[in-house]
Amino acid sequence: MFTLWLLEPDDTRYAIVIRQRGLAQSLADKHDGSVLALFSCKLPSVDFTQTQSHTIVGGQVGFAVPLIVSVTGHRDLVPEEVPVIRRRVADFLTSLREEYPDRGVSIMSALAEGSDQLVAEEALRLGVPIIVPLPMERRIYIRDFESIAVQEQFEFLSSRAAETYELPLVPGNTRESISEYGNARDLQYAQLGVFLCAHCHILLALWDGKDNDKLGGTGQVVRFHHDDVMPGYTTDTAGSTNIIADDESDLVYHIVCSRDRENGQPEESLQPGDCWWYSLDEDEPRSKAIPESHRRVFQFTSEFSKDALTHADSIRDGAWPLLDKESHKELPVGLRDIDHIFRAADWLAIYFQKRTHYALQATHLLALLMGLMYIGYSDWVSEQIFLYAFLLFFVLAALLQQFGKKHSWHRKYLDYRTLAEGLRVQLYWSAAGAHSGSRSKYTHDTFLQTQDPDLGWIRNVMRVAGTECDASDYKEKAGLDFTLREWLGDHDSGQLGYFRRKGAEKVKRFNRTERIAQVSFWIGFAVIAFFILMSAELEDVLRDPIVILMGVMLLLVGVRQSYGDSVADAELIKQYEFMYRIFNNAKRRIDAAENDDEKRRVLRLLGDAALGEHAQWILMHRERSLEQGEVFRMSG
Repeated sequence: MFTLWLLEPDDTRYAIVIRQRGLAQSLADKHDGSVLALFSCKLPSVDFTQTQSHTIVGGQVGFAVPLIVSVTGHRDLVPEEVPVIRRRVADFLTSLREEYPDRGVSIMSALAEGSDQLVAEEALRLGVPIIVPLPMERRIYIRDFESIAVQEQFEFLSSRAAETYELPLVPGNTRESISEYGNARDLQYAQLGVFLCAHCHILLALWDGKDNDKLGGTGQVVRFHHDDVMPGYTTDTAGSTNIIADDESDLVYHIVCSRDRENGQPEESLQPGDCWWYSLDEDEPRSKAIPESHRRVFQFTSEFSKDALTHADSIRDGAWPLLDKESHKELPVGLRDIDHIFRAADWLAIYFQKRTHYALQATHLLALLMGLMYIGYSDWVSEQIFLYAFLLFFVLAALLQQFGKKHSWHRKYLDYRTLAEGLRVQLYWSAAGAHSGSRSKYTHDTFLQTQDPDLGWIRNVMRVAGTECDASDYKEKAGLDFTLREWLGDHDSGQLGYFRRKGAEKVKRFNRTERIAQVSFWIGFAVIAFFILMSAELEDVLRDPIVILMGVMLLLVGVRQSYGDSVADAELIKQYEFMYRIFNNAKRRIDAAENDDEKRRVLRLLGDAALGEHAQWILMHRERSLEQGEVFRMSG
């Protein structure tokens, strides 16, 4: 099996990554593993804008969003327990790959001695990609490897990594301060632990189960994953929002191990080799099966990945990117990951939006025909054919509604649109360097946090898309200018121009519906007045035709207004007006800003307001799905 991807957009060098057992001989031979052999070759120049499917996201190529497993664990494993631990790790990774074939699995690990390297070795043996975030510069980090053999294994494993990042210095640290062992260096490891937790779906912990106070240690990382707090690193209020909400990011797979030291046995209730899912579930915090709430979140992410793979060619050829070819040269490489997933989410949102609207239009048309059949039977000719036609149209409407519901057109349209808008904010914040200022919070952390728990899958995607950007501290003026130009825009461009145009279109359509209703009202008024004034003989002749005409007009108005209510025309007008106002106000503030930091602060506030509005949008529209009872109401 081989995969081809573009390494640099302005270079003609490519890498062919081949996973094949026994292809090459290297240090991996002792692990009996799948070896990754790298070859270079010159290929013709390729337009990067047409090769988005070759972007590496979460260690893998393609539009699917991989399941990210971060690793934390002890360095001093007991040698006698290692074979059992290896089997547990291999079984765990194999089961994930089998359960989520549409996504794939990637390991995220700093490749420290002991647990990290053990898991990475098993991952490579199984052909699972590894992502390596380093807590500090590589040359400083490798000083932690005491033996030559461990350092060589680190070099070997890191050379097989799909992606490698060096995390920035914690504010207040310097290269000199972290070169020595002490609190500054520990803070870098604490940052690494937070980063691993914030950008994974499952935390794999090779842990003795004991809590300890070592900053950035395994016990603290597990605690942070559950409680969003790491004493000595996070502030007291850092996790205040997340700890009271349903959190899909608290999932730990715990493999119990001992430590090769005095009193190194596991916590009293645990035995070496035990393994289970460990979460904040109130009823069963430790379980052999993955908790149902997390399974649902993973299921929705897998659906997105499957849809993206199904339509990969269409997405590649027809999706609209946020980054143009020129932007690739001056902006952080990590933005391509976000743009890559955005293109898939945006295209799929439009795809399912069209199907949702087609279904709504067809259902309302069928409801109109049902109403006409009823009027024909009751006010014109009492023929059975009208009743048969009525039932036929109802059955067609019900089948269409059930078909759309079965394939989740409405939910996918809303979810994928919300994901796309979240990714839009994430990309422009990252480009502008509009960071939260928090040591432990990223763009995805609070988005939709207090809404429906099922929406946690959207954060699950965003945490993968933003990984590379979150691993840097980019704050260049080129990125800020790009964000102001492309996101904020002006009267005719950017989001400011978009909401002005779309708001005007919605108002025009809404006013058209209102005019139809007003015309029908006055026609009805005129007909009633005509009835009052006409003679008895004329009334007998015209009564039935006029009553039928009135019924048809009222039916038309009712169905049209019902369609407008289904697509939330009135609410969308308010939303577009609100979004236009906040973008316009942001532009005024930014135009008056005295420095770039103030501009970034305004962009941060603008993004928060936009994310909040998108959260309200999805909740509002989730109540707009068309049920069979609505078909009866419209036709009635």
